[in-house]
Amino acid sequence: MIADVEAHNDALALEHDIDEYYERSSVFIRCIEARRLRCIARMVHARPPDRILEVGCGGGHILRLFPHSRLTGVDVSGRMLEKARNNLAGYQVQLLKGELHRLDLPNGGFDKIICSEVLEHVIDPDAVLAQIRRLLAPHGRVVITLPNDDLIHRMKSLLRHTRADRLPFCGRIAWGGDDYHLHLWRIPEMRTLLAGFFAIQQESFVPGRWLPVRCCFQCAADGTG
Repeated sequence: MIADVEAHNDALALEHDIDEYYERSSVFIRCIEARRLRCIARMVHARPPDRILEVGCGGGHILRLFPHSRLTGVDVSGRMLEKARNNLAGYQVQLLKGELHRLDLPNGGFDKIICSEVLEHVIDPDAVLAQIRRLLAPHGRVVITLPNDDLIHRMKSLLRHTRADRLPFCGRIAWGGDDYHLHLWRIPEMRTLLAGFFAIQQESFVPGRWLPVRCCFQCAADGTG
């Protein structure tokens, strides 16, 4: 059990600089993340009046996709929020530090909620999903993405075994903080987890179904979002 959630996530932020991850990781990783961001933007389908919440907003790289919406970002790491403030300068955004259940956020207060590459880091994913369900407006939309750690670990093991990780284009294969993941789900288990709280309306895999490194789910509370 993690005694200090903020300290744990600050350590992750310190060891795995999120700005460097997006800007200086290997070409393959940057391609994967660019595709994930495009998938999120498409699934959110933001409109200017939308109230968008990102749970675990990190450095604000996802919220930057929605310059015309009313944005709220929540993260437990003060280090991450410092980066988000810099990356979201000039945006209409509120940044809050803390766990969802401890923040005074209104029931049904958000039209779109994003939770990307977060649930594997939290102690109780069910509790986080329950809070997201509470905060979602009627007919709202949730976009959740999860890493396919089983596949990722096998890919990294192959690179290390063949020593391909030493090639210049591979870069730092430890990017992403896998050692900070508290949960590992295969794709059927991801569906089961999310189906306990939402109706899954659409699935997309990055870079594709043939290599599902990132798993993206568009969900609604009642199947109509």
